[in-house]
Amino acid sequence: MNKKLRFFGILCIGVSLIGVAQEEQESAKVEELDEVVIADSRFSLKRENSGKTVIKISKQDIERNQGRTISELINTKSGIEINGSRSNAGQNLGVYARGGRNRQVLVLIDGVQTGDPSQINGEYDFRLLNLSQIESIEIIKGAASTLYGSGAATAVISITTKKAGAKNVNAIFASSIGTNQSEDDQNYNIADFNNSLAISGTLNKFTYRTSFSQQFADGLSAVKTDLNEKDPYSKYGVDVNLGYKFSKAFSVNVFGNFTDVSSDIDGFDANFSLTDTDDSFESKQSRVGLSTKFKYTHGSIHLNVAYSEYDREFISNFPSMFESKNYVLDAYNKYVFDKTFYTIVGVNVIENKATFTEDETFTIIDPYANFVYVSDFGLNVNAGARLNNHSEYGTHVTYNINPSFTLKSDDNTYTKVFGSYSTSFIAPSLSQLFGFFGPNPELDPEENITIEGGIEFKLSDNFRINALYFNREEKNFFIYDFTLGYLNSVDKVKTHGAEVEVKATPVENLNVTANYTFIENKDAVAVRIPKHKANLQLGYDFCPKTFASLAYQYTGKRLDNGGVTLDAFSLINLYVNHTLINNKLKVFAGIDNVLNEDYLEIAGYVTKGRNVRLGMQLNF
Repeated sequence: MNKKLRFFGILCIGVSLIGVAQEEQESAKVEELDEVVIADSRFSLKRENSGKTVIKISKQDIERNQGRTISELINTKSGIEINGSRSNAGQNLGVYARGGRNRQVLVLIDGVQTGDPSQINGEYDFRLLNLSQIESIEIIKGAASTLYGSGAATAVISITTKKAGAKNVNAIFASSIGTNQSEDDQNYNIADFNNSLAISGTLNKFTYRTSFSQQFADGLSAVKTDLNEKDPYSKYGVDVNLGYKFSKAFSVNVFGNFTDVSSDIDGFDANFSLTDTDDSFESKQSRVGLSTKFKYTHGSIHLNVAYSEYDREFISNFPSMFESKNYVLDAYNKYVFDKTFYTIVGVNVIENKATFTEDETFTIIDPYANFVYVSDFGLNVNAGARLNNHSEYGTHVTYNINPSFTLKSDDNTYTKVFGSYSTSFIAPSLSQLFGFFGPNPELDPEENITIEGGIEFKLSDNFRINALYFNREEKNFFIYDFTLGYLNSVDKVKTHGAEVEVKATPVENLNVTANYTFIENKDAVAVRIPKHKANLQLGYDFCPKTFASLAYQYTGKRLDNGGVTLDAFSLINLYVNHTLINNKLKVFAGIDNVLNEDYLEIAGYVTKGRNVRLGMQLNF
């Protein structure tokens, strides 16, 4: 009890000092500009002209979630459940969008597809990213294979990393400390440490940015047992980005990054019972790439190239090692006809390699074309097609048609009605075809059709609401049989759902965002995917230098493996930040799971209880 009182006393004193240091200033009036979205077309278009409800996580949103992980932040958005984001830092993450699985969610980093070919689903591991290095995130849900290829079946998460600062030398140092404890072990020991340093600048035509990030977390067991042995987690990463602008028309960027993650984990004993063990894993990622852009009248030519290596090792009673690499090339031309037709034509090349019993590889070569029509009378159309050429499966065509109609008013309000019909192609991963766990070289690729329709109202600069319904039908769905390995489902898998999002400023300086998601598998209950999920965040700017937020999340009951039903739960989080010293220093504090809710995210594994974090960010 004394430890609790001391820690909360320090927290209260810190928050009080923040208030005392507050400089009285008049609230600055911020003009809300028309939101621009990119990911659904690759063009910068006003939201009102987009046929999708694109989710944008801005630079400001990220700065107001300091100390969190990227998976925790994305997990607050409609239609998405990132299973494992509330557990031990070393817990595997399941990224489920609209009831889909990891393999149906594509991750882009600075416009280039990413994914580990040795992973069972070929997915990208969000644990390899640090939120402090990210500028913004856009999420488009529904089939997007036309623009982004195999795997973009239920969502595309497009991540943009931070770029160089405008001055010759810019530096940002951020640090935070916090607890890392479960609901039944509230000792308030400092056990979670995050640090990052970024130095960047612009020297005439040359730009540079280099950064280092580090995290260490202890105090939380992976498996829920009476022993509760601590399983520490450690990560560090280095990023470098160099750019040169040869002229107003031509620029080149080269980048490289390295991430090393290591963690103690728990596993199974000789009787295959889940228990505290001395297991551990290490994961390393190395990535280098090049992006070029050549602008000409009404258009531009782009080339993005990346090479990645992944090395993972699991040390346990059932040890395993994985090595993989992939090459990605995406070359495309963008052209705008009279600010009405926006066209893109390109080719996407991917080669995935992984080592199992032998070295295995496949290649994908996809030419694609897409166009957007923006009329002056409200009709907008986004449509395209892709010819997927897979070395294992031959040729498949995917296509998309996404019309919308926007009825605009003179006072910057609008009503938008939209719909889409999209197809996707999902090739099995190298692991599913040739890996260590039930491979099946005879697997057929998944194919799905997604239909969605919705409406969006912008009733004023202070209120926007949208709602949609989607229906997805999947053929050849991948299933795993413990005796036979990977198989294609004989029956089609049908999933439908609805999403509602609200963004409002009911009174000056109070921002409200809310969303609700309903997802249902029509033929069976989906594993670890809640049927009902809702989020609410209230953010208040007390003045230009002080911000506070209260966030609530409800997650409905879910079915876990083994037929276990997990109870619904609710979480409340608090956050406050304050800027000092001529806007150079920002301090923040947060409390997650304020009510210390007792719940399970994954059957048999520990979840986080009430936790507290304090931190700062210094710009110099």
